[in-house]
Amino acid sequence: MSLEVVTDVRCTLAEGPRFYDGVLTWVDIEGCALHRFDGSHTVEQFDVMVGCANPTVDGDAVIALADRIELLSSGEVLARFDHSPELRANDGACDSLGRLWVGTTAIDHRAGAGALYRLDADGLTAILEGLTIANGIGWSPDDASMYYVDTPTERVDVYPYDGELGARATFAEVDGHPDGLTVDDEGFVWIAFYGGSRVERRAPDGSLDRVVPTPTPNPTACCFGGTTLYITSGRGDGRLYAYDAGVSGPQAMPFRRTAPSDAEPTSAR
Repeated sequence: MSLEVVTDVRCTLAEGPRFYDGVLTWVDIEGCALHRFDGSHTVEQFDVMVGCANPTVDGDAVIALADRIELLSSGEVLARFDHSPELRANDGACDSLGRLWVGTTAIDHRAGAGALYRLDADGLTAILEGLTIANGIGWSPDDASMYYVDTPTERVDVYPYDGELGARATFAEVDGHPDGLTVDDEGFVWIAFYGGSRVERRAPDGSLDRVVPTPTPNPTACCFGGTTLYITSGRGDGRLYAYDAGVSGPQAMPFRRTAPSDAEPTSAR
């Protein structure tokens, strides 16, 4: 089945779609904007680039900007990144405990400058360092695994997960540049390939299950809203697409500003 355009709005670099309580949001990183669609379309502009945005339990949104993380409604700054102006926030998502995991990258994508951070009740902590383009992140349905992408490695990593990360393993070696990802309710991982004109669905063992060709050469990320897979796109397109995946996926996990820092083992979502 072909992809359909959700809205004619074009971004410079659309990223990070999130579906929660009937509302679809996505960011335009270089356009410094947050887009919201619930049948009608609205835009919120910021003073710096926007890496990602995630819903909160109380209907707000937590925004990872180039230099800080703040709440949308009030502009309250929850944390500041301890990095130079040559770096910015990139993709990120919340785990089942409501903690925000967010990556960073150098604007020129120089090797090893990025990191993966976690925001919880104790503040912002670097969890993985030496990354280049810290990118797609997602969790298995039983919460026992976390999938992660550092784009230039041309692989998807997987970590045992019990609220903390275990030892890294390779989930899949891939051909091209993996960008954002999401995990469906059957435990299959959907990966957008920037410059690859496709989204791949991979089985829990990493094997290739399905290839979804995209009309844009630069799909950036994807998320589920029921059985609809929403796909954002990058330079040269910037539109938001919808694909009938034939399988459901979870809506975004909301951010909880009092999320615990010392996690107990998590339950299935």
